[in-house]
Amino acid sequence: MTLAQLRYVVAVSEAGSMNEAAKRLYITQPSLSAAIKELEEEIGLRVFRRTNRGITVTPEGQEFIGYAMQMISQFELMESRYIGNEMRKEKFAVSTQHYTFAVEAFVKMVKCFGMENYEFAIKEGRTSDVLEDVRDFVSEIGILYLDSFNEKFLRKLFREYNIEFHELFKCRIYAYLWKGHPLAKKEMITLTELSDYPCLSFDQGRSNAFYFAEEVLSTYDYKQLIKVNDRSTMLNLMKGLNGYTLCSGIICEELNGEEYCAVRLDSEEEMTIGYLARKGVGLSRMGQIYVEEIMQYQDKVY
Repeated sequence: MTLAQLRYVVAVSEAGSMNEAAKRLYITQPSLSAAIKELEEEIGLRVFRRTNRGITVTPEGQEFIGYAMQMISQFELMESRYIGNEMRKEKFAVSTQHYTFAVEAFVKMVKCFGMENYEFAIKEGRTSDVLEDVRDFVSEIGILYLDSFNEKFLRKLFREYNIEFHELFKCRIYAYLWKGHPLAKKEMITLTELSDYPCLSFDQGRSNAFYFAEEVLSTYDYKQLIKVNDRSTMLNLMKGLNGYTLCSGIICEELNGEEYCAVRLDSEEEMTIGYLARKGVGLSRMGQIYVEEIMQYQDKVY
């Protein structure tokens, strides 16, 4: 296995065809095909599936390409530092469900390291995106929750994706409302009381099974339900329609403002907030600091 072969498989996966990849690599298509075939024979798995319509990446190949991208990135970092006499920026990325505290922790981590020598990225997205980003080395860390309903299903996916879930803290369930909501001043609230108002839920696209929901109690038969795809829209609907969503109860006023509040839901259900990382791969310095920042929110759970 050579670095050139690793670059070849990454190039083919990005180009979507042998011919296009060969053009980008400035080599002949037969030479490229032969090099990849030799690599597949050496590692004992098929990275690409060849059909009359072209090529597709196999599930095993997707995992291999993720490792190949990591190896190439590390080599280029060493090359630029020790050969090219050029300092290459270290990269750190996080993928998360729509949690303000995850964004706030990211802000604190970035301020800790500064921007001059680092390249940062944070992606708020669907549950399936968080899982796939960590699996494919797009993000070093993923943030999501487990509960009694989704845990068995998601842990099965964790094993299939070769990723691990690390618990950060547990929390009760809260209704997140704007402070002008008729129920905002209650100390505790029931789902029956909330039934006259629209429940707001993040849309999960094609992976819209209950197990992928970002809100607990996803199988409850809500009288009114509105799907949204970003946090800003959800906040607007809270004010415009007296909508609500279910959350961890962690309030980040610096980012969302002081117009919103969390009211404890009358339920014994708990959320377990945690982070995902590739199995057997240690966290970078930035990853460690980011996790430490999120751990600070334990004090805000009540």
